[in-house]
Amino acid sequence: MDKLRLAAWPGYAAAVSVWEQRWALPLVIFVLCSGLYGATAAGRLLRPSPNNHYVHLAEAWLQGRLDIGGDPPGTNDWACFDTLDRGPCPERRYSFSGPDAERYRWYVSFPPLPAILLLPFVAAFGLGTLDALFWVLFAGLGPMVLFLVLRFLRESGQSQRSVRDDLLVTALFAIGSVYYFVAVQGTVWFAAHVVATTFVCLYLLFSLGARRPAAAGIALGLAFLCRPATLLLAPFFLVQAVSAGKEQGRRTSSATARVLHAFAIFALPLALILAATMWHNAARFGDPFEFGHRFLQIRWRSRIETWGLFSTHYLPRNLTVFFLSVPWLMSTSPFVRISRHGLALWFSSPNLLWSLWPKKLDATTLALWAGVLPAATCTLLYQNTGWIQFGYRFSLDYLPLLFVLVALSGRRFGMAFLCCAVFAIVVNTFGAVTFDRFTQFYDDDPTQQIIFQSD
Repeated sequence: MDKLRLAAWPGYAAAVSVWEQRWALPLVIFVLCSGLYGATAAGRLLRPSPNNHYVHLAEAWLQGRLDIGGDPPGTNDWACFDTLDRGPCPERRYSFSGPDAERYRWYVSFPPLPAILLLPFVAAFGLGTLDALFWVLFAGLGPMVLFLVLRFLRESGQSQRSVRDDLLVTALFAIGSVYYFVAVQGTVWFAAHVVATTFVCLYLLFSLGARRPAAAGIALGLAFLCRPATLLLAPFFLVQAVSAGKEQGRRTSSATARVLHAFAIFALPLALILAATMWHNAARFGDPFEFGHRFLQIRWRSRIETWGLFSTHYLPRNLTVFFLSVPWLMSTSPFVRISRHGLALWFSSPNLLWSLWPKKLDATTLALWAGVLPAATCTLLYQNTGWIQFGYRFSLDYLPLLFVLVALSGRRFGMAFLCCAVFAIVVNTFGAVTFDRFTQFYDDDPTQQIIFQSD
């Protein structure tokens, strides 16, 4: 009877029609996620973030400069380039005057796409741009596009999950993974992850079945312009294209030509973006392959000069954090403390364990692992663990693929899965609320040497 009365309401049909639109549920996901991230970020939204490198980069461009035009506003991860000797500046110097100010120039070494997105806002508001607010709103796009990926897999018959299952996996990514704490920070390192995540998800969406190779190439190129390690996700498209070509080969003799054509269309926009990046690097540092991280004015620059940015030398420490870093339990207040290196990936997102034993290995599952493994290897060889962080944030370079693998595992989302989900949401909510706010919960070691609790 109540349903009949509701159906008689004049606006009922229109409301049902709107909800049935394909964009309605993704839009709700975006609004809810951005709203939750905004509420969690709270006061950070009311002022420029303390490390707003991208705002300074956009401001420099608007002034017609590639360097930031003077000394940096802080001492955290700015690149200083000696234009005379074409190398790093003198160590532990953060201010230069007179002729030295012209010789030693400061740059933002992080890839520039986030600064490009901020350009119109910086043009309007200058260095007072509320960058954290922009990134919080942008952060809602990542879970939304991930849901679109899961929906495509379900509707194409590759996933047997229900809409409810897809929403659960999306929620676990949004608030049950390191994405949650990253989305509410607003500062330079985390902003890069927020933007890259959206384009990684778009890359997955366009790459499935190699159906939109040009869009896939653009999306991957834009992800690279935030996080270079995401370039190593390219095998996902390649495997998808070969798989689609084999399927077409059963119906046509031109399958090989189709695959090569897809490769070419995918590679062209990606190559153009890489070429533009190389030009930007060469214009600043005289080296198309130099982003500027080698010139970072940081305390551990000597290890970069000794071992490089990537080396197996860093692998033991990175693997230790990736697999073994857990909270330190104490008998006195605050009773729990977390290393500045962050928590192990399995601890912050135990539901990812469901990706490890799928019921079957289909082409999409193999393609996803073909993307995950090289990207994960790259981050594990990097000179930094992601320090300072709540959880292993570098996993965001490939984390959307892992959550898709969870959906494709074919394993039942039973009580064990739901218990892990509750645990993950509680843990990551704690991280999002406390990180960079309640310092009593975090170790204060400045040396990067302490991973485990002292004896």
